[in-house]
Amino acid sequence: MTSPRLRRHRSTLAGLCALATAAAGLLLSVPAAAAATTATATTAATPAAAQYPGYAPTPPMGWNDWSYYQCGENEQNVLANARALVSSGLAAKGYDTVTIDDCWMAADRDSAGNLVPDPTTFPDGMAYVGRRLHSMGLKFGIYEDAGTSTCGGYPGSEDHWTQDADLFASWGVDYVKLDGCNVPTPAGENDEQAYHATYAAMSQALLHSGRKMVFSISAPAYFEGTSAWDSVIGWSAQLGNLWREGDDIALGQESGAAKWSSIMDNYGYNVGLADLQAPGRWNDPDFLLAGDSGLSQDEIQSQVSLWAMMAAPLISSTDLTKASAGALAALGNKDVIAVDQDPLGLQGRIVAQGAGYDVLSKPLTGGDRAVALFNSSDSAQTVTVSAATAGLAEGSSFELENLVTKAVTQTTGTISADVPPHATVIYRVSPGGDRKVQPATAITWQDVSTAATPSTYLVSLDDYGTARLSRIRLSVHAPKGWKVTPATGRLPKPRSGTAAYELVTLKAPKDTTPGTTMSTITATATYRAGAAGAGSVSGPRTMAVTVPYPSLAAAFNNVGVTSETATGPGNLDSTGDSYSAEALAAQAGVAPGSTVSANGLSFSWPTAAAGAPDNVAASGETVTLAGTGSSLAFLGSETGAVTGPVTVTYTDGSTSTGQLGFPNWCCTPNDAYGAKVALTTDHRDTPTGPANYGTSYQVFSNTIPLTVGKTVQSITLPNQPAIHVFALSITP
Repeated sequence: MTSPRLRRHRSTLAGLCALATAAAGLLLSVPAAAAATTATATTAATPAAAQYPGYAPTPPMGWNDWSYYQCGENEQNVLANARALVSSGLAAKGYDTVTIDDCWMAADRDSAGNLVPDPTTFPDGMAYVGRRLHSMGLKFGIYEDAGTSTCGGYPGSEDHWTQDADLFASWGVDYVKLDGCNVPTPAGENDEQAYHATYAAMSQALLHSGRKMVFSISAPAYFEGTSAWDSVIGWSAQLGNLWREGDDIALGQESGAAKWSSIMDNYGYNVGLADLQAPGRWNDPDFLLAGDSGLSQDEIQSQVSLWAMMAAPLISSTDLTKASAGALAALGNKDVIAVDQDPLGLQGRIVAQGAGYDVLSKPLTGGDRAVALFNSSDSAQTVTVSAATAGLAEGSSFELENLVTKAVTQTTGTISADVPPHATVIYRVSPGGDRKVQPATAITWQDVSTAATPSTYLVSLDDYGTARLSRIRLSVHAPKGWKVTPATGRLPKPRSGTAAYELVTLKAPKDTTPGTTMSTITATATYRAGAAGAGSVSGPRTMAVTVPYPSLAAAFNNVGVTSETATGPGNLDSTGDSYSAEALAAQAGVAPGSTVSANGLSFSWPTAAAGAPDNVAASGETVTLAGTGSSLAFLGSETGAVTGPVTVTYTDGSTSTGQLGFPNWCCTPNDAYGAKVALTTDHRDTPTGPANYGTSYQVFSNTIPLTVGKTVQSITLPNQPAIHVFALSITP
């Protein structure tokens, strides 16, 4: 499980940062004593609540507008996506609940205290939307907040529990998602007690509304990373049917790299929570991004497959009216859906791990197992696990059904696949298999390079079945410019259950363009497999060729500072926000090319003019840097809450590493990851102009150690786009 990050609040949108700060402050204000409060102690201060009915016997499925539309949702696009659910066939496969998220309501309740739909965006009202959805055979979901206001600043349900629950019932609502921004903590209570009381109140109000409504709770997300997290999940499972327990998933307008990082983060915190989930009570790692720009088909399929393995709700949050055939295929794969919706209702667990990969296993009804081989790394690799490790009973043979390609193979006990970067191979594994089923095979690349024979690999064809392979031919295909020796050849006939080998040498094309080029070299073996006949298997090798940038400035790829008269180019947080050049000059004495001295360190601020690229949104860039010293110093900030390794390469060919992280630029503790505040401004620029006055927007310094006595040649930044680097220097 990865280290939990601060929850990404919806109020990162322009104009809502003050709310984000307040919400983050609430999360961070949980005192140590409160964090240690047990579920029993909390319950003692909270009225007893009846167990909420099991309205979600399998993980909920459907669509939510938030990730793609945020506060831009309206009646038209909600109903258009509902129609797309039906016309695409997704509704018939289980995606049957359409949920309208935050910002759907007017700024104030009416004179009777009722919530009012925004008359501009939902002119026909919510009862009308509910009737339209029901007429399509769909269910109606709606969002509210447990606090005094929603994350977007609209009326919350605090002290209106029964009124709101009854109103939702009258509108035909089938699913209620209750967020947790702005929950007040009464005097004499701790934060967990306050959250427990307010969610218990809504749970009882829904229970007595006269309508069956699935209840989605967001309380655990506000305690992620605290010692109260498990306790909050525990009582959430009593009060509702599912719970958001951590970070929000990335927004639709964020980069592909940020989306993949977010998927990894949410998978990381959810995969370790199997003990806290029970059939009918579901951990919810948030929305599916299948269909969003920037994600590859492998990444889309990985998220769907991993969510299915974790028995997570499958809730799409993209524009389904424009979804590609590949995205719809990943969402609508009935065999993968069956793993998610399996009646046993068990969350899959990690049964094996290695460098850049996880193997998950999930028991299924009837004794089968779903087994997922997840390659989280940036390079293709062969992932292997034994059937016994995956939890299968001993047997002489097993049948593997690839739930994406639909290929069926037979193995004597090894489950293996050649997995591309960021991809997941998901199998349904059953006892049995006969001689007419193709044997399970895999291609494995092993680096056997030496100084005398660089870029040399042992390429093996592994046979995990009972049939003896014959007539084996190996061919290696590479992109234009690469040289492969040998490119084709015949392999000797191996004994059943063993491997055949070939030594292959690769030579990369010459390239002087700065940056890293990723190339895929594919080895394909064709063969005959006894009674099963002709077969084949392919295995990729990812080759990275890196040409260092000549300087940090040459690698700048993001606009972090804008003029208050032209804020449009801003992009520090992927939603158009940025530092103000005027505030930096007036409040911190920082202008293009100026020296920043802070915390005993000295940096040169970028010479870039406001509105031009002036920082690196770190994605593994390698930068030329010369010098010796005791530490490498960075000036930067974050728009997430992550760390990543920095690799330093010295002139003698050796390397050293260190972890780099910064606090969030506005809304987290200022000493996270060992960083220190270097400069502060009191507002920021948003796409509509300067805003959020009174909130501190900061830039930080941090350091990693160097090997003393060695001369630095280059540095490789973390592959974490949320980390932004403005400057670096070597400290004597």
